Amino acid sequence: MVKGERADTKEDVKTLEATIHLHKRLHGIGFKRKAARAIREIKKFAQKMMSTDDVRVDTDLNKYIWSKGVRNVPYRVRVRLARKVNDDEEAKAKCYTLVSHVPVAAFKGLTTKVIAEEEDDE
Repeated sequence: MVKGERADTKEDVKTLEATIHLHKRLHGIGFKRKAARAIREIKKFAQKMMSTDDVRVDTDLNKYIWSKGVRNVPYRVRVRLARKVNDDEEAKAKCYTLVSHVPVAAFKGLTTKVIAEEEDDE
C-alpha cells in the first residue's frame, strides 16, 4: 500500500466515542456563522479521525449544536463516530462515517475510546 492510500474493507468498520472541543475551533468566528461552522468543524474532525471523505451528521447532533441558537454553540460535544460500509453501488468511497450525539452529564475524565462492534444487521 502506498503512503496516503487507505484500504476500505469490511475489517475497517469501527466505532469511536470522542469529545470535540468546539470552543477552541470556533474562536474568532463571527456570530452569524458559528453554528454552521461548528458542523463543518465536526465533519473535518470526523474525516481526520476515521479517514473517510463521506461524513454524515445525525439529525440529533445537528439539533444539539443549534439548540442554543446560531451564536451560542455548546463549548464541547461528545460524539460517536461510526465508519460503515456504503451500500450505494455508484458511490466513490466504500465507507462513510456517521457522526451522532452522545448525551453526557459532564465532560470531566472522558477520553476517546473504541466501541466494540456488535455483529448484528440493523
